[in-house]
Amino acid sequence: MKPWKTKDQKTILEQRPWLVVEHHTVELPDGRLIPEWPWIITPDYVNVVAVTETGEFICFRQVKYGLDGTTLAIVGGFMEEGEDPLTAAKRELLEETGYESTDWVSLGRYRVDPNRGIAMGNLFLARHARYVTPRNADDLEEQEIVFLTRAEIELALVNSEFKVLAWAASVAFALRIL
Repeated sequence: MKPWKTKDQKTILEQRPWLVVEHHTVELPDGRLIPEWPWIITPDYVNVVAVTETGEFICFRQVKYGLDGTTLAIVGGFMEEGEDPLTAAKRELLEETGYESTDWVSLGRYRVDPNRGIAMGNLFLARHARYVTPRNADDLEEQEIVFLTRAEIELALVNSEFKVLAWAASVAFALRIL
């Protein structure tokens, strides 16, 4: 199989650091050109499924602007420019929860939308997390930390209480390893 080729690109909307929208001229393997193929650039991010030394899963109950009602969430955030994914994951865990871990497992790196771009999601499992300092989260949403047992997080996953696909996938991947 042959890849598609970007022949030209033009920025049509720029709101850095959160969003850039481009139109690409794309050449298909058979030579046809597609003008104005939308390409969306947002910051890469990390998500962390954190499990304490006592086996509890650290989650949040919160609201998000684009969701109806409350959702369960896991640790996560945008990577800073030039930041390594694991470094970002460790930073986010400490900032959002006050916990740290020395036992990290990568759950993979995934493109949000392979045809339109968007971010790369870097998913992690942090085992044996221990509390070290008060949290210093700068999240805009109101959130409450909740600690769930394995049975509770499995039930929450089955009941679609994680309303963001990346969060649900991260939890499912982590449960397969644990």
